[in-house]
Amino acid sequence: MFEKVNSKVVKVDVGMSGGVVARSGAMLFYTGSVTFAPHEIPGAHGMGGGGLVRMAGRMMAGEHQRTMLAQGNGEVHYGLAGLEVRVVRLQPGAVLQVEASRLLANTATLQASVVSVMSSGGGGGGGGLMGALRGAASGALTGQGMFTTQLSGQGSAVLLAHGGFLELQVGGPNPIVVDPQAYIASCGTVQTELKSALSWRDAVGRGSGEAMQLQCTGQGVVYVQASEEKL
Repeated sequence: MFEKVNSKVVKVDVGMSGGVVARSGAMLFYTGSVTFAPHEIPGAHGMGGGGLVRMAGRMMAGEHQRTMLAQGNGEVHYGLAGLEVRVVRLQPGAVLQVEASRLLANTATLQASVVSVMSSGGGGGGGGLMGALRGAASGALTGQGMFTTQLSGQGSAVLLAHGGFLELQVGGPNPIVVDPQAYIASCGTVQTELKSALSWRDAVGRGSGEAMQLQCTGQGVVYVQASEEKL
């Protein structure tokens, strides 16, 4: 599993972890006999069908970060652009949903997929392809991607943050409401829903910010960075 070297670097024994999937360019150095090959999250490319399906596929591919699969026997050190790192360990039954730009690496033992932001919590857009397409405007206003990476199973993942991490517990009587530009990920059984405090016309005229909010309910943890800077 991943081990923090300092606040900005992690290391991992690739052989003991069963392989590691990481952002292209995130490998700092390694020892031992390790090979690297391009990797693709299932569902990120190759969508067939009509024009709307192909358009959604292009949007999904544009938000998905290029990744590399490390295999073999050795220890690899990872980091990216001096950003802060946080290791999250997953157990069966828990789900980690993370913005693609804020996922540094994960063990290959985790099941990965790309899902619509709108399908994870409703938000009035509905699930499936049409819900995802209706969510595009919300994603553009808030800075949050239209699609997000979902990880499940047993293993661990490494998150990235600008300015440090805040770990918020979800499950009390009141929901946690987060600025979408500061949102990194949620872990557990957390549902997210985009909400607007303004009409669409007002929101477009005034831009993003507190006009759009991400409401988190359920049980688990929400990770927030101490900054609104996009990664």
